Amino acid sequence: MTYKNSLKRLSEWPTADLAHLPTPLIHLPLLGHVLGTNRLWAKMDAETGFALGGNKVRKLEYVLAPQELKEVNCLITAGGPQSNHCRVTAAFAARQGMRCVLVTNPGHGKDPTGNALLHRLFGAEIVIVEDRSERVAQMQIVAAKLRAAGERPLVVPMGASTPLGCLGYAQAAIELCEQLDRLDDGCSETFVFSASSSGGTLAGMILGLALLNRTDVHLRGVSADATAQKLDTVCRDLAKIAAATLLGTQIDPSGISFKSLDDQVGKGYGLSTACSRESTELFGKYAGIVLDPTYTSKAAASLIAHLRAKPLKSHQRVVFLHTGGAPGLLA
Repeated sequence: MTYKNSLKRLSEWPTADLAHLPTPLIHLPLLGHVLGTNRLWAKMDAETGFALGGNKVRKLEYVLAPQELKEVNCLITAGGPQSNHCRVTAAFAARQGMRCVLVTNPGHGKDPTGNALLHRLFGAEIVIVEDRSERVAQMQIVAAKLRAAGERPLVVPMGASTPLGCLGYAQAAIELCEQLDRLDDGCSETFVFSASSSGGTLAGMILGLALLNRTDVHLRGVSADATAQKLDTVCRDLAKIAAATLLGTQIDPSGISFKSLDDQVGKGYGLSTACSRESTELFGKYAGIVLDPTYTSKAAASLIAHLRAKPLKSHQRVVFLHTGGAPGLLA
């Protein structure tokens, strides 16, 4: 099945034009040597640029495009105290001169650090709820109060993991495939490891790979909190909805080589493990790449475990999709 019209529609979709694209695909020979392969690469979405970069920039480009913000003067979103999504949303609001309210949970220290500090630096108003389960309802409460006061708020779902937000990573998948096709390394298969929580990045990647019919790319989603089964369902369903409602086509996510992994969650969201600490040290020492304790260090740990358990064959390469989050390391 061909998706020419859908690919054209995706390429023409208006965005907020925040990201510095394309992000580089870089070879990591020293780190690869330590891990037993010379075919290790990193797709550096940590370098999307805006507000210290990361994967949220690509998604918010679509969710906060001009046509989505007509008459809006306030953004409301939610996340953990070290949320990268909240950081980028607050920075966008600051640049546009808009009010921003972030619903989050208590931090672990008296003084804010890392992303929590940046949220405040960008001028966001912070509303604290005790439990993660309270955040969605509290966003609606805040929105209702603002509307009653004459404000015009837009509630941005956590992680911008919506059908619209998925388009950012559908486009990223296309960008990555173009870069892979230019490599002259004799490889015909690629494993891509990416961190995930709300699922929007992986759903977008699935959508992009499906539109390209790329069965040679094997996507591995490493959960920061949810079970593998839950993450798998969320990502595949979101990809299908985005294809149908926005691009006017039907895709079959089962035709894409995608597997969710929850072997690196450890004791929970945001809590480091021995493996994630090792991956942070290895990527820093042998690649000059900064990982964060919540997402990328655990995705990197999964990649390392894969290479140690299943060495690459001569026709295979592996790509680490670096989704950013460096401020979290400084929290």
